Amino acid sequence: MARVVLVHGVAQQFEGPELLSLRLGAALRDGVKLATGTALLPEDVACAFYGNCFIEPGTRSNGLPGWDEHDVEDGLEAELLDAWWRQAAEIDDAVEPADEEGTRGPAGYAASRMLLSPWVRERLNGLTQARFFQPVSERILIGELKQVRRYLDEPPVWHAARAAVAAEIRPDTRVVVAHSLGSVVAYEALCENPDWPVTDLVTVGSPLGLPVIHRRLSPLPVEGRGAWPGGVVRWTNVADPGDIVALVGALAPQFVSGPGDGVDDRTITNGARMHDFERYLTAPKTGTAVAAGLREPHA
Repeated sequence: MARVVLVHGVAQQFEGPELLSLRLGAALRDGVKLATGTALLPEDVACAFYGNCFIEPGTRSNGLPGWDEHDVEDGLEAELLDAWWRQAAEIDDAVEPADEEGTRGPAGYAASRMLLSPWVRERLNGLTQARFFQPVSERILIGELKQVRRYLDEPPVWHAARAAVAAEIRPDTRVVVAHSLGSVVAYEALCENPDWPVTDLVTVGSPLGLPVIHRRLSPLPVEGRGAWPGGVVRWTNVADPGDIVALVGALAPQFVSGPGDGVDDRTITNGARMHDFERYLTAPKTGTAVAAGLREPHA
């Protein structure tokens, strides 16, 4: 039975749990062994798969709809796009910064699609120039916005995603390692299930501190601070400063403290693949956090 459960992020709808477990599980085992010398077996690691929540039952089309600026919805999608664009402009000289007119935010344009669409187009144009999004097409980028919005806004989606995590938790599961949107899924699932045997949460490339995400969490934050995730004893958060998705890299100020000193925020560098889950899994700071959760007993 798996002692470590991995939770993937967006854009995995054409993958599967076994395929992801082979690739991501190998990366995690490498990271733990290289960092600590601890050798994990393949059966020690499982992957909670919820990518199929975002495709229609019975379909496996590799095509994406012909989305453009007219398809980015007002509200969470536009806010998230704006947050990514502003962070990209901060860290990447290839992305034009916001001008005075652009500081109004999506709410200033929501009354008219004719005004919102050019506002969205400016941000899409900027992000396609960013190093972070270079391998990503515009349609994929919009699809990622929509997956985040659907998870947060559509009960059948978030219920199925959290159920996928619950299905992999066993009596000997001690560590959950969650990436990107998966960190939101894992966090909320742990909050709902304080009786789980999980003692350690490791989030990587996480958007949990991003205001547009943070204020929508379940349970809702109180006085600006999110709840501690259930029965977790230790929470380690790992972020690359160049990771636009994890643009609020320090989570400790955003969440109440747990049994210890709160979230342990750690910074790493993933090279050109700033947000890549495998890079995060092979990082020594991730490996040591996972090994500690497997090694140290908790009351």
